[in-house]
Amino acid sequence: MFKVQELREIIKLVDSSSLDEFTYEVDGAKLKLKKNKGVVTEVIAPQAPAVVQQAQAAPQPKEEPKAEAKMEPKKEEEKASAPAAKSSNLDDPTLVKITSPMVGTFYRAPSPDSPPYVQVGDKVEPDTVVCIVEAMKLFNEIEAEIKGEIVEILAENEQLVEFGQPLFLVKPAK
Repeated sequence: MFKVQELREIIKLVDSSSLDEFTYEVDGAKLKLKKNKGVVTEVIAPQAPAVVQQAQAAPQPKEEPKAEAKMEPKKEEEKASAPAAKSSNLDDPTLVKITSPMVGTFYRAPSPDSPPYVQVGDKVEPDTVVCIVEAMKLFNEIEAEIKGEIVEILAENEQLVEFGQPLFLVKPAK
């Protein structure tokens, strides 16, 4: 398992080095960092999402996130009523949920002028990037981790998401 301080040191070292990509695995936890146009992108394998959650949650009490958090519930309440009505698939046992491994901001595309990573009806593989969750200025690519078809997108672009919140519903391939 990675400690918060270890993660910070590794990120600083990779950021200041000439490396474009760095992978580190220890005790079943895997950390993969990629530089992308000056931004360090972090991809965490499914073995370690709880560690990333702890790393991201501890430094949260800053002025900006508090302001966003105070404003966000109003938006969430408005958005929650609409998706809840149309999201009857959420309880379907045949569908698999892709959930957020951390608290952060959900982005459907790599940049505002780029097309979304996936649309409803797209086929995905386990290594297909479906979205980005930004936490502490780190853009974490979230992979599908399942082969199938996107049935529903449950989060809105630029929406604040919580740890474990369902982001997508996927119909598994047979």
